[in-house]
Amino acid sequence: MRPLVVTTFVTLDGVMQAPGGAGEDPSGGFSYEGWLVPFFDEAMGEQVTTWFTGAQDFLLGRTTYDIFYASWPKMISDDPVSQGLNFKKKYVASRTLTSVEWETAELLQGDVGDAVRKLKAEDGGELQVHGSAGLIQTLLREDVIDELRLIVFPVVLGEGKRLFGDGAIPRSWRLNSQATTPSGAVMVSYQRAGEVETGSIGPENE
Repeated sequence: MRPLVVTTFVTLDGVMQAPGGAGEDPSGGFSYEGWLVPFFDEAMGEQVTTWFTGAQDFLLGRTTYDIFYASWPKMISDDPVSQGLNFKKKYVASRTLTSVEWETAELLQGDVGDAVRKLKAEDGGELQVHGSAGLIQTLLREDVIDELRLIVFPVVLGEGKRLFGDGAIPRSWRLNSQATTPSGAVMVSYQRAGEVETGSIGPENE
């Protein structure tokens, strides 16, 4: 069994759409593409590289696959992120694609939840999801995510695709690591803990 790990950039209000630049994902009339760029710094780059290094395979949604394929084959280097995205296996979840051109990519077949569970049941290292807002919603509904790695930026957008949408199964998460960057972003890792527990706070409970 291997873990399914989601890594993404989010704003304070949970938006994860098009953090990297213009043309990345303007769907829905989104007008703030590239919102993370003013906050990117060396500490953040080092953390992202560390996270990427642990991947055995990647699981991507259609939009993120298209973005990665359009750029990373043109940026082959010794950098662990470039090495990982260019040469490790990439499974692509899409309802519209019938084939993929990237030689290290493969389309998921059949139901996404069932296909992901089969991948998780294999021996090996991390199966990592990056970006892929729509796919993450499916994975949350299917309750197959083992770890969330988030970089939370000090900005509020008020619009755009969010990390948690309708249909996410209630779950609790345990903080695994945390760090801040000079630009004010918070880098955290949460591991799945279990069911949601509730209680009461007040004088009658003292």
